[in-house]
Order: sequence, then structure tokens, then C-alpha cells
Amino acid sequence: MFPEMAPAPSRPGYAVFAAMLAAAGLPIYIHAPKVYVDEFGVGLTALAGVLFALRLFDVVQDPVLGWLAQRLRGARALAVAGGVAVLAASMFGLFAVTPPIAPIWWFALMMTGLFSAFSFLTICMYAQGVAAAPRLGPQGYLRLAAWRETGALLGVCAAAVAPTLLDATGNPYGNFALGFAGLCALALWLMRAQWGASLVPADSGFRIVLADAVARRLLLVALMNAAPVAVSSTLFLFYVESVLLAPGMEGPLLLLFFLAAAATAPIWSRAAVRFGPRAMLLAAMALAIASFSWVLFLGPGDTVAFALVCLVSGAALGADFALLPALFARRLEQIAPEAAAGFGLWAFVSKLTLALAAVVLLPALDLAGFRSGSDNPQGALDLLTYLYALVPCVLKLGAMAVLASTPLPQGVANPI
Repeated sequence: MFPEMAPAPSRPGYAVFAAMLAAAGLPIYIHAPKVYVDEFGVGLTALAGVLFALRLFDVVQDPVLGWLAQRLRGARALAVAGGVAVLAASMFGLFAVTPPIAPIWWFALMMTGLFSAFSFLTICMYAQGVAAAPRLGPQGYLRLAAWRETGALLGVCAAAVAPTLLDATGNPYGNFALGFAGLCALALWLMRAQWGASLVPADSGFRIVLADAVARRLLLVALMNAAPVAVSSTLFLFYVESVLLAPGMEGPLLLLFFLAAAATAPIWSRAAVRFGPRAMLLAAMALAIASFSWVLFLGPGDTVAFALVCLVSGAALGADFALLPALFARRLEQIAPEAAAGFGLWAFVSKLTLALAAVVLLPALDLAGFRSGSDNPQGALDLLTYLYALVPCVLKLGAMAVLASTPLPQGVANPI
């Protein structure tokens, strides 16, 4: 690579840009299905089918977007500006526009724009970071990663709770979309001088990463470890409303969950310095299993007990945010630091787990007779509880087994 051609990285700029992308990721799977079920009457099975079809499209699209990001490296600033515009417009159309066509098709169209822009911008951000980070010193990439992942955590926190906090405005999701557009403008402005023409060889896509056994294992760990978060995120709003019977508490509980993750991420990083990243990740997975197992014993009115579950499981999630991306980044530095497009695989794994969760869980609830916002048969509520609590425990056990046999890159415990 040729880091001298890249501008010195703005760490606050990368943090805000990462926050923007994070706000357009996981929180959308929390909010969008419920909005389209409650406001437009779209069926859970239909939504699941669309989300899964989009991930199949990503299998073809993401490598193409990686190639496109390389081809446009000489005009990267303009390409990024276009991608941010598509991201903001798709979010606005998804939440602030009454569908002018059949809601399910409008949902599919807006989600396609949203996640296509998400993937393209993710690849560009990581590509530029790899080229520019050496200017921060020998551990420059990991220093930049610390800012970026912190920004991503804060973006997830803000986007997860914003619609609830804006409920008093009378148009919470529309105002959320407007606020997101403002965040996009801020991120674009802060990064305006960052998009230098970093040179990336033509073969720097996914092939190099997938040819490496350790990188493949890390991606598998990420896939299996992210799946429980995907399950709980997909079902969270339905569980709080229909099982706990605590409508209106979704926002505070989500905020508690993600703030716990943000607050504990640096603690996990520092603990990994002393005990090693594998031990800390395994401890966090065990903590997540312990917390989610308590959900099986909760019912209507147990909001305080569930808040404790959110606090503990959020703390466990902090390890995932702090350690897994740094491990993957370190491995890429070791095998091919110029293969920045390989970071698109990380984004793809995250989206894939969310889509798989949706395509399995939502139709299952639909078949059980579950209906959002109405009285439900006990069998449907029991199924919702088992899917929300038991399935993540089983998936985490599988992730622990894979992690225990995966060789981990060295030198990533403390990215600060």
C-alpha cells in the first residue's frame, strides 16, 4: 500500500462516520419490521422473505461493491458523497414516507438502497483507514480502530433508542429519519478531507481473506457469535410489548443494553491485556448465556428483572465490540494489509446473521398465531420467549466451541 498518498486520519471523523453506519445497521432490524407490521399491516413471513432475499443479493453485490470502491479510488470523495446521499434518502423513504406502492415492495426497495450504500461506505471507510492509519504510528490502525468502534457503539445506542425518545413528537420514526440525515451531513463534513486516492491492488477483494484459514475461522466465530444478538434484536420489541406487557419501556431498556456494552468495551480490552482475548471472549459468552437463561423465568410485569438481564447481557456484548473486530483487523494486517475490501466480509457476516434470524424466527411466530399489538395465545407467547432466550443460549454455546479451537492473532489485546 502507499500510505503517503492518504491524508492523516481524523479520529473524530472516523468515529462519527462509523456511528452513522452503525445507526443504519442493527437498529434498523429492531425498528423497521415492527413499523411495517404495525402501521402498514405487512406480514411477518413476507418481511422475513424480503430480508433473506436481500442477503442473497449481498452475496453477489458485496464483491462488486468492493471492486467498484477500488475503481473509484481516484474519485473516492465524490463516490462516498453519493453513497451517503443514498443512505440518507433510503432511511427517509423507509420511515418518513407513506409507501406510494405496496408496502412490502416499498420496504424491499428502501432496504436495498440502505444496505447497498451501507456496504459500499463500509468498504470505503476501512480501505481509507488501512491506507491512512500508519501516520498515527506503529499501532496506528488499532488506535484508529478504537475510535471507530467506539463511534459505532455510540451510533447503535443513539439509533436504538431515538424513536422511543422522539415518541412525544407525534412522528417518532419520521423525525428519526430527519435526525439521521443530519448525522449523515455531519459525518460527510468531518470526513471531507479524508478520502485520498489510496492505491489498492486489483486483487484486494475477498479472495485473499477467504484463502486464509485463520481469517475464515475468525469470520465463522463472528457469524456464530453475532447470531444470538441478531435473534434478540429481531424479537426485542415484540418481547417487551407482548410478554413483559411493558409498552413504552422499549427505549429505556435498549438504552441500558447498549450503554452497558459501550461502558464495558474498554474494560474487556484492558482485561484481555492481562488474561488474553480468548479467555475474555469465552467469559463474555458464558455471561451472556447466564443472563439470557433468566429470561425463561420472566413474565408480565417483570420489567425490573429484565432490566438486569439487559444490563448483564449488554456488558457481555461489550467484549464482542471491543475484541472481535480488533482480532480480524490484526489478521488482515498480517496476511494482506492492502486487502481493505475484505472488511466488507465483516459487514456481510453481521447482515447475514440478522437476515437468517428474521427468516427463521418471524415466520415461526406467524405460524404460531402471534400478532403484534394484540392479545396472543399462550402458545405463541411461549414460543416468543423460547426464541428470544433459549435460542441465543444454544447459539452462544456453539460459538464458544468454535472459538476454543480457533488460533487467534497476537498483539491485539490493547488497541488504544
